Amino acid sequence: MKNVFKSIIVGLSMLALSMTAGAAAAADKGTADEAVAMVKKAGEFLKKNGKEKAFAEFNNPKGQFILRDLYIFTFLANGDGIERANGANPKLVGKNVSEMKDADGKLLIKDILATGTSKAGQGWVDYKWPNPVSGAIEGKRTYVERYDDVLIGCGIYK
Repeated sequence: MKNVFKSIIVGLSMLALSMTAGAAAAADKGTADEAVAMVKKAGEFLKKNGKEKAFAEFNNPKGQFILRDLYIFTFLANGDGIERANGANPKLVGKNVSEMKDADGKLLIKDILATGTSKAGQGWVDYKWPNPVSGAIEGKRTYVERYDDVLIGCGIYK
């Protein structure tokens, strides 16, 4: 009976530790509300400071537009597919990524551009993408919004 009791205590302790670790991992992930708020903050920064200064700040890996696994990226609304800013991957900046596909072969940039240039000028796009924090391919949901001729996006990992 004593061994059964010990086994139960050990099992409950392990369960509690795994639940704590899971909660900590979830706390490291940005939320939909945080992504929308970051896009709106970036839009205000763009309006106040202009494209050159805004893009530089959006690309700053230690800047105000990086929060855990959240980061800002931008395109122009002209549909050329050239990434103007990317807080997680500076290698993409200045490149035409319009033909970029996700892990399932989805043309995600075309969807992002279409959403941002739509009549509504904003919306969500779902795809699979490498998480810069975990390194794993994960489901991602990106909010994109048009500010004049700039599309600003920020995504969350599911």
